[in-house]
Amino acid sequence: MQNLLDPAILFFVFGVLAGLLKSNLEIPPAISRFLSLYLLMALGLKGGFALAHSGLSSEVVKTLVIAVSLAVGIPLLGYSLLRRVVAGYDAAAIAATYGSVSAVTFITASQYLETHGVYFGGHMAAAMALMESPAIVLAVMLANQLRQAAQVQVSLSGQGVLSATAPSSFSAGKILHESLTDGAQLLLIGAMVVGIVTGDAGKASMQPFSGDLFKGMLAFFLLDMGLNTARQIPQLRGSSPWLMAYAALAPLVHALIALLVCVLANIEPGNATLLMVLAASASYIAVPAALRYAIPEAKASLYFGMSLGITFPLNILLGIPFYATVAERVLA
Repeated sequence: MQNLLDPAILFFVFGVLAGLLKSNLEIPPAISRFLSLYLLMALGLKGGFALAHSGLSSEVVKTLVIAVSLAVGIPLLGYSLLRRVVAGYDAAAIAATYGSVSAVTFITASQYLETHGVYFGGHMAAAMALMESPAIVLAVMLANQLRQAAQVQVSLSGQGVLSATAPSSFSAGKILHESLTDGAQLLLIGAMVVGIVTGDAGKASMQPFSGDLFKGMLAFFLLDMGLNTARQIPQLRGSSPWLMAYAALAPLVHALIALLVCVLANIEPGNATLLMVLAASASYIAVPAALRYAIPEAKASLYFGMSLGITFPLNILLGIPFYATVAERVLA
């Protein structure tokens, strides 16, 4: 309940209500883009300053290895389950969406931990960056397998070679390159490097930018996200109840998997909370943008609507405090 009284979260709720009431309140796309870039830059700087202070330890390396492992394992698990409910292309796209991460959910969770005085390492920003791309690459590889299987089936049936709407050999390497050189991703990494190089002196000089303004900017951006969430909810009407259940329950399962790994690896509660948040989150920016080009056969209204219309608000309103409480009780 305390999380719901946070001003940033209340602005998100207000945005959802304004959207559902069909208000003409709207954040111009250019401003929304600026807010997104600001949050990533500030997050990268904070992570870089913390890394400059703590250095590269075995704890950092261990956490990053866990992050990458989750980024590979979760979409593969999701795909194996979703194939029983939806077509292969939709299964690959949804699995990629839920195997990747939401930067805004991570930023909100980081702010929540800071507000409650819970320590977490600056390297968690690097963990988030590493977890974004593997799911996209896996989805493209799975979609290519489906296309090749369809071509073989059509060829064996004597109907000739299938003419697909997307290239049958779409390059996973190209997708990975585009993901790593995406402007937002590059800004996060670049800001982190700047933070590492400048250290405590840079932290002091950038405090008005990356510290004092951060909470207000996050609140403004979450207002915009609330408006966008309200627009996606109607898109889910008529969808399979199994998919709605997946959108609500899969994040809990993914967070539990992350928690079990953190227990085995003896990860600190704050870092474990953020790994749970990352595992439970679903991408609604990077992955949908890539999949619309890489897997046009998949229904964008499904994977985009599920992630932004259901999973994102559940994580923001209920998930983050729940994950933090569980991590603290289990790992403290």
